[in-house]
Amino acid sequence: MSKDTIKLFTGRSNPQLGEQIAKYLDVPLGKLSIKDFADGETWVKFEENIRGRDVFIIQSTHSPARNILELVLIIDAAVRASAKSVTAVIPYFGYARQDRKDTPRVPISARVMVDMFTTAGTDRIVTMDLHSTQIQGFANIPFDHLYSRMVLIDEIKALELNPEKSVALAPDVGSARMSQAYAKRLGMHFALIDKRRYAPNKAEVMHLIGDLNGKDVLIIDDMIDTAGTLVNAAEAAMQNGANSVTAVATHALLSGPAVERINESPISQLIVTDTVNISEEKTLNKMKIVTVSNIFAEAIKRIHEGESVSSLFEF
Repeated sequence: MSKDTIKLFTGRSNPQLGEQIAKYLDVPLGKLSIKDFADGETWVKFEENIRGRDVFIIQSTHSPARNILELVLIIDAAVRASAKSVTAVIPYFGYARQDRKDTPRVPISARVMVDMFTTAGTDRIVTMDLHSTQIQGFANIPFDHLYSRMVLIDEIKALELNPEKSVALAPDVGSARMSQAYAKRLGMHFALIDKRRYAPNKAEVMHLIGDLNGKDVLIIDDMIDTAGTLVNAAEAAMQNGANSVTAVATHALLSGPAVERINESPISQLIVTDTVNISEEKTLNKMKIVTVSNIFAEAIKRIHEGESVSSLFEF
């Protein structure tokens, strides 16, 4: 890979992941200045020449919303600095939960996000484990969707669970497809929880489909926000005779009471990735953080060299 034609930059949302991606590629992170004015406005400037270069900008778009605006401004700066191409590498794609007009007078937030990035001038978007894969259809530019199970599968195998006595449990219908993919790959049984959401971040278990009695349960989801869904599923599993509960998720947002809920839950181990920066106060003793830097690095390398990225999707 030519280090002269590729430029890698990271915003402030998750600089640690950016550094690991750069290390894997053996490419130095580019010099980018980001400052805040006293009133909270963001100021951005590339401190090196990027004319005619393939520019990759690494920035997750989780809370605060400043992370989104920061990415848009960096994209715009790159376009105005005559970059050959601009790729937005968004490990966690925020505002993806409103992906359709399911009730009157609501926005399709995911479409708004895609529109902002494309209008700013990005040529390509790379992300991981979208909350809803249909979001790819909102973009009229290449939109690469990577899967964290490429690294999480190895961590699960290291648990040495007996497939015949293990169950991949989907905590809701939305995560069923992901859980089924894990169950198939690991040779496990599959189970599903039917939940009812009565308010944002508030849900309750209504029905359990599948047999958990005497089995080790693996709860799999794309994100953990307040951990209500996750903990409800873990408690339901234990009430239905499960031997143990291990939770696996890609995006560890861990908002509000999440840490306390998980600590007090029957979950014995939590495996997550570093798509978002997990602060020290959100780190649990039962948590293991797995890096996805190698997956993003390989995708960046293949995009830069004009090679197929599809082998990173189909796993």
